[in-house]
Amino acid sequence: MFIAMNRFKVAKGSEADFETVWRSRDSHLNEVPGFVEFHLLKGPDRDDHTLYSSHTVWRSRGDFENWTKSDAFRLAHKNAGANKPLYLGHPEFEGFESVLKLTTTEAAA
Repeated sequence: MFIAMNRFKVAKGSEADFETVWRSRDSHLNEVPGFVEFHLLKGPDRDDHTLYSSHTVWRSRGDFENWTKSDAFRLAHKNAGANKPLYLGHPEFEGFESVLKLTTTEAAA
């Protein structure tokens, strides 16, 4: 499993607009082999921003890398520049390979 995360520093007062962008966009992720799930996470408030993270789970690093080279990726990101006023700086990417997974019995059933 591979987890791809982008951290966004969203300018104070722009949180609702930022969330609307993510809720209304067509990510095309369901069309991509190896995609497992997506989460948009809202983190702590700071003086000048609220921290958010997009959290995408992939079957493998290779599946994620293939997505970044796909038409689906280009379509999902084609209007990203129009939302720059919502952020402070650029998103920060972090990629993680799973080395351990624990689940509850309920989740596994």
